[in-house]
This record gives sequence, structure tokens and C-alpha cells, in this order.
Amino acid sequence: MKYLNDYLERLKVERNYSNLTIENYQRDILMFKNFCVERKIDELKLNKYLIWDFLKSLDEQNYRNSSISRILSSLRGYYSYLYEKKIINTNLFLLVENPKKEKKLPNFLNNQEILELLTFDDLSTPVLIRERLIFELLYASGIRVSELCNIKLKDIDLKKMEIRVLGKGSIMRIAYFGSYAKEALEDYLKVRDTFLKNEKNDYLLLNQKGEQMKRQSVEQIVAKRIKKIAFVHHISPHTLRHTFATHLLENGADIRSVQELLGHKQLSTTQVYTHLTNEYKRKEYLDKMIRK
Repeated sequence: MKYLNDYLERLKVERNYSNLTIENYQRDILMFKNFCVERKIDELKLNKYLIWDFLKSLDEQNYRNSSISRILSSLRGYYSYLYEKKIINTNLFLLVENPKKEKKLPNFLNNQEILELLTFDDLSTPVLIRERLIFELLYASGIRVSELCNIKLKDIDLKKMEIRVLGKGSIMRIAYFGSYAKEALEDYLKVRDTFLKNEKNDYLLLNQKGEQMKRQSVEQIVAKRIKKIAFVHHISPHTLRHTFATHLLENGADIRSVQELLGHKQLSTTQVYTHLTNEYKRKEYLDKMIRK
């Protein structure tokens, strides 16, 4: 484990990777290490047959091509580090190609569905007020759940309706929100102190212990509400981000502006949403034609 711990420390100190990214690298690498242990094979003595068997096991477990590519990327980086330190003689993972990308478009909510998700009839407790804020901010600003959890009070400008967000790669950007999210934010700030215990905490979202709310907790809150509303298709917290981008483009927003709002480095990452809106329009047209 020493080599792995040293490598993860390098990612943190030299590459300035986020804790979430480092956790993903660690999980991927440990998966392969455990695979080797189960087969009583030294992980430092790679051979192509071992790698093939590992990839085959991922496929049998129904891992998506995108997940397999991520795992391979993690292992390439780790074994390149081992090669650099002269712990191994060659990095066979450099010879392994990523599987082809799946052409699966992200799902999003239509106007009626997002309205239903954001409508809270009961706001009688601080917990419900906090819950409404979570949904309003995720949809209004398009920020990631991890970014939402890292917002501090000093990052928010209520007057300008702006939030400073620390995105991937520790890149700061400005996210915007509208009047509904502003109202939800003002309501939450009135009751936020009820979550505080004895110690001060600067983070916006607090849990019942007065601590910074974690990503997993937000995901559980979203999943619980989705189950209650009983949407026919699967959605996740990230679906709100997809919905944010899709609705902007549907209403004539410039793709470059959407790219900046989402914090995408590459325009190609944002362009998937243009395919999404085009596909939605096509289905809507065909549906109307069928009903005539």
C-alpha cells in the first residue's frame, strides 16, 4: 500500500486534484489490486493475460465503457508512476486502448417534471426548507453536487444573485441563480442557525450535527424525493445539471455561455446538449405527427 499512498499524495500535492478525484483513483486502483490478490498474482508483475482477464471481468459485471475507460486511466497513471520510480520495468497499461465511447445521451426533465420536483407544499421545518434550497440551486445554477456542498457563506452575493464556485481542477467560476432560488436561499438563511451546534461553521449547507453536508447526503435527499414523486425514468442529482443546460439551449442561450456556466474546459463536452435538444425536438415532432 506504500506505493499507492505515495502516488495518491503526489496527486494531491503536485497535481492539486480534488479529494473526490483522488478517491476515484484510489477505488479504481484498489479494485485491480484486489483482483490480483484473488488470483494470487503479484500486481507488480503485469502480463497482458492478466489485464485481459481483468477487463473481461469488468465487462461481465456490466461496467459501462466510460467507467472502464476511467479505470484504465487510473491504472495507466499509477503504473506510469511505478515505472518512473523504477519499481517496474514497463507499463503494459499504456498498450491497452479504451473501449469505444457509448453514444448515450444524458437524460433531463421536461418543464412539467422540473416544476413538480421544485414544488414544495410543506415548508414547516428547517430540514424541508434546506431540501427545497438544494433542488432550487442545483437547477437554477447548474452546479455539481460536490460544488454545492463546498459553497461557503462568503461565496454568495444575494444582491447580484451570484455564487463563487470552486469547480474541477480548483478553477473558480461564477454561477448565477434566479428569483426562485434567491427566495429559497433567503428562507434557508433565516433557519440555518438551527442546524448549528456549539461550533461555528462557514459552509452554506449543514447537516443535523452542524457539520458541512456531504455529497452522499445530498444524493440521498434527491433520491428520496424522486422516489416520492415516482418519475417513470431514472434521474440523479446530475440530471438537474443536464436539465439546466438543456433548458438554456432550448431557450436560445449561446453554447459558449453554457460552457462557461457549466465550467467545462472543452466545448465538445457541452455540445452533447445540442444533440440532446435536437433529439428531444425530433421525438416531440414525431409524437405530434403520430397523434394527428
